Amino acid sequence: MRIIVYLLLKMWQNRWFTLTTLLGLTVAAAFAMSIPMYADGTLKRLVAKSLQEETKGLPAASLYIKYQSGGMEGTDLDGLGEADRWITGELPGRIGFPAEAFSNRLSLPASTVRSAQTGAGSASSRLVRMELAAQSGMTDRIELTEGKLPRDSNQGEAIEVLVLNETLARYGWRIGDTFYYDAKNADGQSNRLTVRITGTYKLKDETDLNWAINGKDKLADTLLVSHKSMTDTLLREKQLVLDSAEWFYAFDLGDIRISDLGPLTGELQRLEINLHRMLENTKVNLTFIDMLHEFNRQSVLLQAMLFALAAPVLAMVLYFITLNAKQALDRQRSDISVLHSRGASPRQITWLYMIEAALLGGAALLIGLVLAWLMAKMIGSSSGFLSFVGRKSIPVGWNKAVWLFGGTAALLAVIATTAPIRAYAEASIVKHTQRRARSGGSPLWQRMYVDVALLVAVAAGWYLLDTGQISSVAQSGGTAQIQPVIFVFPALFLFAAALLCLRLFPLMLRVWNAFMKNRMPVTLYITLTQLSRSAATFYPLMILLILTIGLGVYNSSAARTMDVNASDRTNYQYGSDVVLKAAWEGVQDENDENKIYYTEPSFQAYSQLSGVEAAARVLKATGKAEVGGKQAGNGQVVGIDNAEFAKAAWFRKDLYPYHPYEYLNALGQAEQAVLISAGFAQQYGLKEGDPLRLTIGYDKAAVELVVVGIVPYWPSQYPDESPFFVVNLDYLYQQMEKIPYEVWLKMKDGAKLAPVLETLAGRGIEVAQAEDARGELIERRNHPAQGGVFGILSLGFLISLLVSLLGYLIFWFFTLSRRVVQFGILRAMGLSRGQLTRMLLLEQLFTTGLSVAAGMGLGTMASRLFLPFLQDGTLEGTRQVPPFRIVFEAEDTLKLYAAIGVMLAAGACLLILQLRRLRISQAVKLGEER
Repeated sequence: MRIIVYLLLKMWQNRWFTLTTLLGLTVAAAFAMSIPMYADGTLKRLVAKSLQEETKGLPAASLYIKYQSGGMEGTDLDGLGEADRWITGELPGRIGFPAEAFSNRLSLPASTVRSAQTGAGSASSRLVRMELAAQSGMTDRIELTEGKLPRDSNQGEAIEVLVLNETLARYGWRIGDTFYYDAKNADGQSNRLTVRITGTYKLKDETDLNWAINGKDKLADTLLVSHKSMTDTLLREKQLVLDSAEWFYAFDLGDIRISDLGPLTGELQRLEINLHRMLENTKVNLTFIDMLHEFNRQSVLLQAMLFALAAPVLAMVLYFITLNAKQALDRQRSDISVLHSRGASPRQITWLYMIEAALLGGAALLIGLVLAWLMAKMIGSSSGFLSFVGRKSIPVGWNKAVWLFGGTAALLAVIATTAPIRAYAEASIVKHTQRRARSGGSPLWQRMYVDVALLVAVAAGWYLLDTGQISSVAQSGGTAQIQPVIFVFPALFLFAAALLCLRLFPLMLRVWNAFMKNRMPVTLYITLTQLSRSAATFYPLMILLILTIGLGVYNSSAARTMDVNASDRTNYQYGSDVVLKAAWEGVQDENDENKIYYTEPSFQAYSQLSGVEAAARVLKATGKAEVGGKQAGNGQVVGIDNAEFAKAAWFRKDLYPYHPYEYLNALGQAEQAVLISAGFAQQYGLKEGDPLRLTIGYDKAAVELVVVGIVPYWPSQYPDESPFFVVNLDYLYQQMEKIPYEVWLKMKDGAKLAPVLETLAGRGIEVAQAEDARGELIERRNHPAQGGVFGILSLGFLISLLVSLLGYLIFWFFTLSRRVVQFGILRAMGLSRGQLTRMLLLEQLFTTGLSVAAGMGLGTMASRLFLPFLQDGTLEGTRQVPPFRIVFEAEDTLKLYAAIGVMLAAGACLLILQLRRLRISQAVKLGEER
């Protein structure tokens, strides 16, 4: 207890270091815990999407169990009863999710029914093959149309049955008709049953999930009896052989969590074993265990990818914790030396600080739970780098993975806190003094050339990426996933390059001193001398700043690059916001059934639509090209109205040698003008002014054209797959019979497509197909993997920025407090307060300023080196057209500058405040610095 009190007093005495250490521990634990929390929430989105699909015509989470009799032995009624009780009573609790539907069916082997009435009419005397079965839901899910429900039959009585009303009408049966039904007993002997129709029914809801297995088609060939008649009279008393027993469940997995996957998968894996033990020949014919495996696989991949993205930031947080702990221990070094000299062993001192770190780690883990919840919500609302939207928040919760990730991160953070303790605990006062006298040497990583080794490793990784031996984007289940290497290698590159820059930093100072010699002002000379003698003390801060700025530049560029290129691909694929295909009326040619004469609907119906900025006709057809009288193969013919097309189409202007409008203007100069793809022009040596003939349409109409422009790309056209020819639509229709075209719509911001379709329907335009590029863009941005990447990058940058700011402030606070004596001496020697301030500001400029510049430059270099590998495969696994481009957004750069400005301003304020508190009479004193 005394140790705890001592530690609390000690932490209060060093409360600022304690608070910053606690903050670092909390951030590390919370950031790690937010990843499984986010993955747990995204699992619900994956489940919701899967539940919209059907498996073999059944709901996705379907479970179908069937007992099939061998036909040679009697029915194990005790086993059947036990299995039925377990399936209907215990199984739903084991699954743990509500059942949306349940049905149970017991049936005898199908038999040919014969009329038991003498002198029966031809309709009732037909031989029909039917099943005698008991079906659950007879009283709740069916509606009697005639007659009454069957009674429970007794020995010697006719078996009362229900039939579907369509069956009664189809075979000409009537209520009260009796039939013979042959069934075999356990001895293999045939037993003739007398069945009597007591009523007919219809289904209340034919789309009810309860009829998913045994639906209307099955019921049409079934004579339904009560469950008691089936089990007690037919199976137990008459000892007839049961043909099959079926159980069907459809579960609602809408609230599934990651922690549910393991137990639920294990339960489904053992389901058939448990059933076979109760009733032999019972099989699970349909299960959703494969869907659970896919959920688990996607969840694991998502967590692994997000954790790989978060690893550099977590490493920075741990580095900050270590740096902060080292500075705190430097401040307490004299106290540790006194404890050591008074008999405390290094082990006792180490355990003392480890207990302190463990207390802080436990508190950080508890506080981090709330912070992790907020972080997971922030990740889920990300739509780009440092861009958050108010979409519906994802549900997050706690599971075992949260505690595992958080506990591991907290443990690593505690280890980072206690790592430097041993070296300090073994130092006596004499060793402490000797070590201070020898300070200023090269750090271990410089002597071991760690920076060079890491650069060699990064170069090897870049080579493997460049040669394709390591893929940056992997295809999985039809969807491409970003591989973590595309973020791990750049982080290693930034770290190695930062170390190399710090190796060159003293050399740069020495070169500057040698060049300037005695021509520098006093403040600059003292600053450079101080930096030259104690450059190693600034290394930790400079590494932190370089990594923060470098990762910020790279992550922002990566997020923008992925988002912009994916958006470009989608916009290029569609060509405009909305693509409509109207249903054209057509008349078939009397002499040729394959030829249709179409009637063009009025294009005026598309004018003045609410929410629509522009509309354009776009015809797409296949045509044969002829150059110089020789066939030049097939190509895609695009007919447009140049003025309307300019307003409605999407263009990326950097794809063209000239502005796209220049080509459209050239197209409008002559009705015979044509724009051709650059690859086709190069293949056949075509230039502007050359003639070209296209054969188009069913009639193979020849269209004479003149080349007025050569373009590398055109919206919705893929030149690598087929050459394209852009012509005037009206001229094209003059040469050939009209064929249907598409209508491209440029929508206003936030405009909905549904009102447009309703308006068109009111104007007599029937739309056969509508494609909305904006919806695909929204769906892509809302994809869990996409949002997770942007969220982790954004949140990681904010955390690294916070850590750097705290590290920056703590470093300068510690540095200024440690150099109080030096400042006092300089003031006593005649330096004014203004000169002292300028000297320290120059120190910040040379350390922080150079670190920021290096971070910006290295981040840009990392983007240029590694982001091009994303074009090896896209996030959607589609073709990379238009060409890939690396994006640096000015908005992101401004955010970085703003954050850096706040950091520098805070440091300058701290510096000035500390200098104003300086008292020469207290600074110039005997004794050591505290």
